[in-house]
Amino acid sequence: MAVSDPSGAVGAASTGSAHGKGSAGKNAEEPGLKRAIGPKLLILFVIGDILGTGIYATTGKVAGKVGGALWLPFVIGFVVAILTAASYVELVGKYPKAAGAALYTQKAFKVPFLTFIIAFMVMCSGLSSASAAARAFSGDYLAEFTHAVPPTLVAILFVLALAALNLRGVSESVKTNVVLTIVELTGLAIILAIGGYAVLSGDGDASRLTEFEASGTGFALITGVLGATALSFFAFVGFEDSVNMAEETQDPGRTFPRAIFIGVAVTGTIYVLVALVSSLLVDYRTLEGSSGPLLEVVKAGGLDFPPKLFALIALFAVTNSALINIMMASRLCYGMANERILPRAMGRVLPKRRTPVVGIVFVSLLAVGLVSTGEIEGLGDTTSFLLLCVFAVVNIAVLVLRRDPVGHDHFRAPTVLPVLGAITALVLASPFADRAAEVYVRAGVLVAIGIGLWAVNKAVLKVRGEE
Repeated sequence: MAVSDPSGAVGAASTGSAHGKGSAGKNAEEPGLKRAIGPKLLILFVIGDILGTGIYATTGKVAGKVGGALWLPFVIGFVVAILTAASYVELVGKYPKAAGAALYTQKAFKVPFLTFIIAFMVMCSGLSSASAAARAFSGDYLAEFTHAVPPTLVAILFVLALAALNLRGVSESVKTNVVLTIVELTGLAIILAIGGYAVLSGDGDASRLTEFEASGTGFALITGVLGATALSFFAFVGFEDSVNMAEETQDPGRTFPRAIFIGVAVTGTIYVLVALVSSLLVDYRTLEGSSGPLLEVVKAGGLDFPPKLFALIALFAVTNSALINIMMASRLCYGMANERILPRAMGRVLPKRRTPVVGIVFVSLLAVGLVSTGEIEGLGDTTSFLLLCVFAVVNIAVLVLRRDPVGHDHFRAPTVLPVLGAITALVLASPFADRAAEVYVRAGVLVAIGIGLWAVNKAVLKVRGEE
């Protein structure tokens, strides 16, 4: 298979498409991806991808695991995100190709099966994230306007609408992302303004900030905090999506370091502040029971802000998360197809729009299946679990690939960062992080689907004599 070639990994073929055949033998007439994303767009892309569903929808579920000390899991999650972000920045600078973690895994370990599983897990994490966003869209925020349509049907229609937008083109999708990012930042600014007003007015209960829901002390408390941190980490995922847009980004070696670090720093600061405000104004039990927890903060605040307007802002925010994740997953399909890890048809693009049409249809169908069978907390935790496993591999890969120098300058992370990144990712992915069994089952089913596709594709290539 093409992916077993040390000089080419998942997504490598896509850069050759405009000049002839890529490493997977792509036809010369197949158009490549368009470099439509500049530095400012990429920063907004990263911020917009990280912000959204995690903070707007799962804050309450995190509170249910940890209690009023809601800020603590977000602080820990921020640290873990920075550690792994440093590894991604180094790797995307060395290898500015689409497919991200799969590319790095292949270059480091040269095990095609492992490469495929990592790529498929990343793709599925994007789909479970988009599905959690779809569920959030159909929940309490939408209920401010209507109860007429069943939530599951709303979630399915939501996914299909985003697939249609994605087919229009990356420029249209990213520009939509910019608008939605500004809207969701406005929503969080409103939450912070409400919190500031409450503090100045003497409202809120500061004693909640040190409340822990987990019963007992010692191990029980630790697992409770780890479980809350693992779920809160869902709010930080997104920076890894951006590396899958490397072939659609202008000058990626220079653009990505600033974009990723700025994106994680801005969102991490906002998350901690929002968590503090939420705990100050609303009891964690109330937050836990809502699929629109920030709406509860608006209603509890002393400012007379219209709940319906905030609900509309929240709907835009979760839409943004879902849009970007479906974009990422479809581009990953494109990269895998170009390396013949998935059927070559997955790499087909619309001639005029130059968007990966078959990949978009495929990932949208999987997302429909997820929203039909899962709820916000389970889907969000599935996203975190899958990515924590991937992040552990990426942090190890960056150390292995120090033996593979390249002929251009790039960011190099201090060695301690990927070491700590791998350890923290493995701990949060382990059973020590109090996590529902359904998360492991759902992740296992998704990986099993990937293994099935791998086996079928390998058999087809063998029959054709192309393996």
